[in-house]
Amino acid sequence: MNDEEESPFLRAQKRVSVRRSAIPKKTANRLRIVLIVLVILGAIGSVGAMVYRYGSHSWRFRLESSDNVEVAGAHHVSRAQIMQIMAPDLSRNVFFIPLAERQKQIEDIPWVESAAVMRLLPNHVKIEVKERTPVAFAQVGSKIELVDATGVMMNTPDSQADYSFPVIQGMNGSDPLSVRAAQMKIYNTLMRDLDANGADYSRDINEVDLSDPEDVKVTVADKEGSVVIHLGSANYLERYKIFVGHVQEWRTQFPKLNSVDLRYERQVILNPDMRGAQANGSGSAPVTVPAVDESTPKPKAIVKRKPSPRHHR
Repeated sequence: MNDEEESPFLRAQKRVSVRRSAIPKKTANRLRIVLIVLVILGAIGSVGAMVYRYGSHSWRFRLESSDNVEVAGAHHVSRAQIMQIMAPDLSRNVFFIPLAERQKQIEDIPWVESAAVMRLLPNHVKIEVKERTPVAFAQVGSKIELVDATGVMMNTPDSQADYSFPVIQGMNGSDPLSVRAAQMKIYNTLMRDLDANGADYSRDINEVDLSDPEDVKVTVADKEGSVVIHLGSANYLERYKIFVGHVQEWRTQFPKLNSVDLRYERQVILNPDMRGAQANGSGSAPVTVPAVDESTPKPKAIVKRKPSPRHHR
């Protein structure tokens, strides 16, 4: 046979065996990625641990003294009050100062409405205070306290702040805040109504008695004396206008005008608070006069309103 011709009886070539990995290639790639991620996370963790160790032990982050505490927005709250709260944190690492706890403690100061306590790296703390806004005085026993619109009582500051507010009677400092808040809601409504449409009658009020929510009483004073006005629980402005329009007339007829009850639609009672005094023979009897019909014309009267003396602090 020709060497160039293929023999049909050639032996089959021996197959070369291929060794395969026990883990599929795709799985191996995934494991490799996981391993890389673990290495990276380990490195980050190590760096983080080093940073934490440095931050928690380095003197650079220590609140050395009260000079490192900045207070903003405090006018009636003294720095000494705030530093008394922050005293446990002096010489402490700023990262270990319980900011939320300190914020709550500062907000427990009556004059503070809200507060924010912040770290200023490397070694300072800033405290921002929003103080309450007083709207009235409150007679509490023998003391006069300032009170805000929500019923929170505050001591009168020693600063030169000049306040001119009515004095609220019938408020007890031992009552729950919810009770005082309800009283202040009545007070706020009263003062807002008296100033509606530019009337500005609230400036005449010296005292407001809130002991009976169904009978709000206000006291006004001028050179002729003080008068207690019963305004009930609604229609404050309309009833007060009746008083302003007829007080001179009533005083002409009844020189000893001590109080006026305007709660009733068809009558006005003058000196209603003298019933008890009359029973003891020490005062004049109350007098009932017809209610004023605002729809009928009546002679014009010139009523001069001067700002009455109010309580100043």
